[in-house]
Amino acid sequence: MSGHGHGMTEGSNKKVALLISVLALFLALGETLAKSAQTSALADNIEASNLWAFFQAKTVRMTVVRTAAESAELQRGTAPEGAAEEVYRKRVDNWTKTAARWDSEPETGEGRKELSARAKQAETRSATALAKYHHFELGSAAFQIAIVLASAMLITGVAALAWAGVALGVLGIGMVAIGLFAPHAVHLF
Repeated sequence: MSGHGHGMTEGSNKKVALLISVLALFLALGETLAKSAQTSALADNIEASNLWAFFQAKTVRMTVVRTAAESAELQRGTAPEGAAEEVYRKRVDNWTKTAARWDSEPETGEGRKELSARAKQAETRSATALAKYHHFELGSAAFQIAIVLASAMLITGVAALAWAGVALGVLGIGMVAIGLFAPHAVHLF
């Protein structure tokens, strides 16, 4: 009879060991996804910051050129006739075209309007990656706690610990799935 009981315990231990192995696999997956999402969030945040800095530089340059054009327009009436007036007109025209190009330059994507749109896209990507990261980290935490509980079952023999480990493992899988497929569906942070 005792041999039969020992076989049951050994079989249970094997099942719990398998559970721990599966949880460790999901933990590794969750941690890998979390690190990737964290790296993406940082890279996209840096890109957004760089684009906003470029946007600000274009704004300053555009303001300076527009101010110069307006000032030249005001002074044009006091300029001598002939060649000087033609120089003023060409300069004002060039400054006005340059300012317009800095405001919108679709062919290069480096006008203020295009830079603003690109920066907003990078911010959106960063926010999504950060949301994924949080879900992956919560999933990883659930896997870690599940592994601890399942391991404690091996020591104590309390089956409820293994079942709690299974429940946390399922919760961890759910958090990773939310991170993968719907990172903005659940707002925890």
